[in-house]
Amino acid sequence: MSPPTLDQLHTYHAQERVIFSKLVLQFSSSPSESLLVMATWFWLENFGFEDIFATIFALPDRLIASLANEAVSCFRCIESSDPPNGFDQIPLTSRYLQKQISLSMIYKYRYTAIAGIKTFLNTICSRIFSDILAQVLPYSSPPYFVPGFHPSLIIPGFPHPTFGNINVMRPDLGSGVNTFNKQLVPIPKGSLGVERSLHGNENDRTMFITFSRGFPVSQAEVKELFTNIFGEKCVVGVYMREDCVSSPNIFACNNDQQQSLFAKLVLDSVVTVDRILEGEKLQKFRINGKHIWARKYNDKKDGRTCFT
Repeated sequence: MSPPTLDQLHTYHAQERVIFSKLVLQFSSSPSESLLVMATWFWLENFGFEDIFATIFALPDRLIASLANEAVSCFRCIESSDPPNGFDQIPLTSRYLQKQISLSMIYKYRYTAIAGIKTFLNTICSRIFSDILAQVLPYSSPPYFVPGFHPSLIIPGFPHPTFGNINVMRPDLGSGVNTFNKQLVPIPKGSLGVERSLHGNENDRTMFITFSRGFPVSQAEVKELFTNIFGEKCVVGVYMREDCVSSPNIFACNNDQQQSLFAKLVLDSVVTVDRILEGEKLQKFRINGKHIWARKYNDKKDGRTCFT
């Protein structure tokens, strides 16, 4: 099966393209903010709020602009390390999607949302909006000709500190064929990246586990604790480095054995991360009389421990 042309993709996502055009060309929203608004709506639709774009497409411009502002509140809430207060609501989104939704609810699925928005930025938005973005953004081109090179669009605001980078290639407007990605395939609405966005990469679905000094916890105990609470298949792996004697995070017990004070817990999906944290920064558990603390793994900070 040959890859679809850009024209076919544009037709398939016609409503989304009209909405995005209004955001960047008519409402003068910044390209980076508009991309995040669209990716947030894609994630919400994938998360169970059906027919978002058909609903928004049918609304007058003033309401589309207001809903876009609420989508900005959504992704800014997700960016924050602090949960929203009870007064931060998104009433228009709840009204027009005909489902109860609030920033507090979205924050409970913070890491699922981050992984999902990243996925939709790079699997849909980067593809179907490239020609619209090209109208308002410059090209980044090399100082000399490189055969087959397709310069990227410079999008101020990316790489984003929470949602990462987006690579939007220059649209091949002449032929109408997507020559820079031969693997491009049509994306069914409401189903793209369900597994990919909820599964996430390994860092997305990793927790950092810490233990009390003097109360050694084994890998088997960590796995037992979380599988008993969150399901038999939720744990992919538990990683400790008990051989890292020089680390200040390793405690020498009286019996001359080494106790790891931390572990890396890799889970089956980002959803499980959110189930464990329930919107909090840190959760406390107990097994066999010993305390275990769990928080989201941070590769930049935690990667400098004995996991390397």
